[in-house]
Amino acid sequence: MSAEIIDDHTKARVLVQALPHMQRYDDAVIVVKYGGHAMGDEQVARDFAQDIVLLEQSGVNPVVVHGGGPQIGAMLAKLGIKSEFAAGLRITDKATVEIVEMVLAGSINKSLVGFINEAGGKALGLSGKDGNMVVASKVTRSVRDPDSNIEQVIDLGFVGEPEKVDTTVLDQILGRELIPVLAPVATGEGGGTFNVNADTFAGAIAGALGAKRLLLLTDVPGVLDRDKQLIKELTIAQARALIADGTISGGMIPKVETCIYALEQGVEGVVILDGKVPHAVLLELLTDHGAGTLIRP
Repeated sequence: MSAEIIDDHTKARVLVQALPHMQRYDDAVIVVKYGGHAMGDEQVARDFAQDIVLLEQSGVNPVVVHGGGPQIGAMLAKLGIKSEFAAGLRITDKATVEIVEMVLAGSINKSLVGFINEAGGKALGLSGKDGNMVVASKVTRSVRDPDSNIEQVIDLGFVGEPEKVDTTVLDQILGRELIPVLAPVATGEGGGTFNVNADTFAGAIAGALGAKRLLLLTDVPGVLDRDKQLIKELTIAQARALIADGTISGGMIPKVETCIYALEQGVEGVVILDGKVPHAVLLELLTDHGAGTLIRP
């Protein structure tokens, strides 16, 4: 139903139905990780920006963390820099990390800030390096050689995972009608720059802030069962069982592990949902139906 043909009574009824959800999240911190290929669609990005502004206007304190894998890949290809992956992570040498920072903390971050501001919000673009918000340590991963069956340690270069989160900057921003938009780039203990997986980064931020919800917007509807049907709700124990029996596999495993990590840090609930669905954030937070898979402790 288009907005033009909804009558005033229907609009009022929709707002009344949203009221208990708005009250539930009043003054709460909601961390939203925006990523996947939906980021390349300008209309989806504008819908997302409207959602975030509406949340802020309704008393929620949203924090946006964005990814940018496809855009980084496109820029590296444009510059003739070969991209390699191991254990699902981009191997990031010195030349690559400079491009990663330029794309994440530069073009993508400011584009998203612009969309939110255009929708009537006051967005502030930052990265994990600002105010030493996120200090990362180097990631190492091991992969099993299919021929020899020997585990080999892979050097991923400047790929990090959050070690310490300092919320000082965010504490100054939240509750002041400002919307922080964070690029998942962090500082290392000895200086330098680390590329951090956006899901992992968002989980660390949500945990440090004690967020009521962490929403991971991705390219899939949520966690699917063996019949490819959406699972609406899971506990940590159920999620671990689904990983163990192979129902949750591939790229969904690190997403679910990020959810479990965030819950163990004190986040009340984490939702994996499809970022390509128009106004997915509002559907999840302000309707009875919800969207995606909710994972609880």
